Amino acid sequence: MRLQEDVIRLILGLKIKQLRTEKNISLTDLATSTGISVSYLNEIEKGKKHPKPSKIAVIADELGVTYDYLVSLQLSKRLQPVGELLQSNILSELPLEHFGLDVSRLLDLFATAPAKLSAFVNTLLEISRAFDLRVEQFYFSALRSYQELHDNYFEDLELEVERFMEVQGISAETTPTFEQLAGILQESFNIKIETETIQSHAELISLRSVFIPGATPSLSLNPNLTAQQRAFAVARELGFQVLQLQPRPYTSTWVRVGSFEEVLNNFKASYFAGALLLNRDRLVQDLQTFFAQPTWQPAMLVQLMEGYRTSPETLLHRLTSLLPRFFSIKQLFFLRFHHDAALNSFSLTKELHLSGLHNPHASFLNEHYCRRWISLTLFEEMEEHKRAGNLEQPLVGIQRSSYINSTNEYLVLALAQPTESLTGTISIGMLLNENLRRKVRFLDDPAIVHRYVNETCERCPALDCLERAAAPVVLEKQLWQEKVMQTLEGLKG
Repeated sequence: MRLQEDVIRLILGLKIKQLRTEKNISLTDLATSTGISVSYLNEIEKGKKHPKPSKIAVIADELGVTYDYLVSLQLSKRLQPVGELLQSNILSELPLEHFGLDVSRLLDLFATAPAKLSAFVNTLLEISRAFDLRVEQFYFSALRSYQELHDNYFEDLELEVERFMEVQGISAETTPTFEQLAGILQESFNIKIETETIQSHAELISLRSVFIPGATPSLSLNPNLTAQQRAFAVARELGFQVLQLQPRPYTSTWVRVGSFEEVLNNFKASYFAGALLLNRDRLVQDLQTFFAQPTWQPAMLVQLMEGYRTSPETLLHRLTSLLPRFFSIKQLFFLRFHHDAALNSFSLTKELHLSGLHNPHASFLNEHYCRRWISLTLFEEMEEHKRAGNLEQPLVGIQRSSYINSTNEYLVLALAQPTESLTGTISIGMLLNENLRRKVRFLDDPAIVHRYVNETCERCPALDCLERAAAPVVLEKQLWQEKVMQTLEGLKG
């Protein structure tokens, strides 16, 4: 967004529409008196056109203001907060177009109710400052909303993967190997793969991969990556190249976020990689077989991972795309937890919620997630495997989780791969309803543990919980507030 030029057009349009509305002059009347067409005036008011000075002078005369007032960036006191918003970089950073919105639609709201909308926007900004929310957090939140809007399934990207596989002669019946993908990256895109760059820079050692552009571009991989991680890194780079995505990040882990387009393009490349490594049609068939089992078969889930040579995160994240589309399982969530053993703390580092915000989620500040979730109890099993020296076998967990004081119940699958990380678990939760009962035959297997859970300890009424990590201070405050309100209502009588 060429901010200054756009701001000039937007403020001019806002002033004209505001003045016309206040004076009860229709667009047709203004067009008749100025000799300017209705369509052109409409474009001016939307901030899409900037008329010549002679036309601005005519409009100013008809609206009873000076030429200088119209062309000035100064706004009336009533519109001043809106002007500050327009002159800030916020509107240029918000990905409005991806949600079917544009600035002109916001201008309509500004012009009809500027004070109320300005107060609302300022409230959001104050909340963001109070909770120290950064612009990049808005980007990631916008991305999650974009994914949820499409049930995290993107047919155009699936078709791009199919075309790529056909051109490269990759069979849908087999999972492409790291060597195969690396060869395509080198031969088709002239990008070599090396490990020296990351090895020779200590500050890069925490990154999985770094793309280095230039006359002879290269993809530097961390030498400690597993085979699955190497394959995903190369598949993701192929996504950037095939889809010709710019702007883009050059590191696997975010160091600095430049724009929403960069975040969105990174997602598209990662989606491409997941679809390339886990073929849609083949995986849907395998999932149908898995769900059709009369009893819970964790070994089959392990076999799926091994058959596709993939990681827990890639597999379960791919499921968030396929389950809504091909199984009508749309009310689900995806979570990635990390555990700091030294502090015995858990953090939610990645999440996706389809069809509503399910729990747990990352909106809580400094609260303790419920230790009864399979996502967290799986860490205990991981520690046991670590002590036994058994780090090769993937860990699989399943749980029916019912919320205390709620009718909501979820079937939660959790996976962990100790060879990849001793600090992370991946889980997917599916709301238990009639559709899930029809699709998942093993749902009532008595081998599946059923536990009552909550969001965080601070909000949980289960005072006899053996896993409690903190007092229910938030709940206690809520109960106190309710009692005060009840007392005040009684005093009125």
